[in-house]
Amino acid sequence: MRPLRILAVDDEPPALDDLSYLLRGDHRVGRVLAADSSAAALRLLEAEPVDAVFCDIRMPGLDGLDLVRVLGRFARPPAVVFVTAYEDFAVDAFALKACDYLLKPVGGERLAEAVRRVAALLDASAEPSGGARGERPAERRAPDPGPERIPVDLGGVTRFVSRDDVAYVEAQGDYVRLHTAGRAPLVRVPLAVLAERWEPHGFLRIHRSFLVSLRHVEELRSDAGHWTVRVAGTELPVSRRHTRQLRDVLVRWAPAPGPDTP
Repeated sequence: MRPLRILAVDDEPPALDDLSYLLRGDHRVGRVLAADSSAAALRLLEAEPVDAVFCDIRMPGLDGLDLVRVLGRFARPPAVVFVTAYEDFAVDAFALKACDYLLKPVGGERLAEAVRRVAALLDASAEPSGGARGERPAERRAPDPGPERIPVDLGGVTRFVSRDDVAYVEAQGDYVRLHTAGRAPLVRVPLAVLAERWEPHGFLRIHRSFLVSLRHVEELRSDAGHWTVRVAGTELPVSRRHTRQLRDVLVRWAPAPGPDTP
């Protein structure tokens, strides 16, 4: 793969210099451009396209999230890595299909991992032309993103939780807890927002505090008019207003009986 062309964007000169220096030290990176604002970044991109943008989020004027929304309208949007001192924007960043989310101060190893992810993404999206040498290469097509992955900060390290691994989601104030096998990280996003986003992917709101993955539901039970559902070995309450919808949906989700089913 050819050396990467990367644009670093940060309104703080020391941070921009450090980021640019670390990027230039990576053997996979061939050229690093630098911009101290989103407006400057867009001007640079008009003259020279890049493979990836590593950008801060909190910047005056057009912030990093706004910049990436503009980049998303490009014919061939660059990969995006956010580099920020704030973990509160992780969900917004992931909704914009960020390749990675780094928390400042960024170490060399963590930045190298982000560059590796960018290189892997670009490599996966590159299609062979199938033609003779000298012919125009085929258009790139974005790879299938697969299940949504949620960025979670764990002790300064950003890890990703696959939506398909989440058995149920529990509201905790302005946060939600994603219950998966072995861990239950907190993410700053309202349950109502996640419920709307994940409903097309087999999740259903069963209570003001719970959102469940239908594929992980093991049992629905009624006891003296009070309904509960067992999800991944845990009993969760089902509110009266959600009971009928849950029963109807579970019937639709149940596999059709096979020829040997009694």
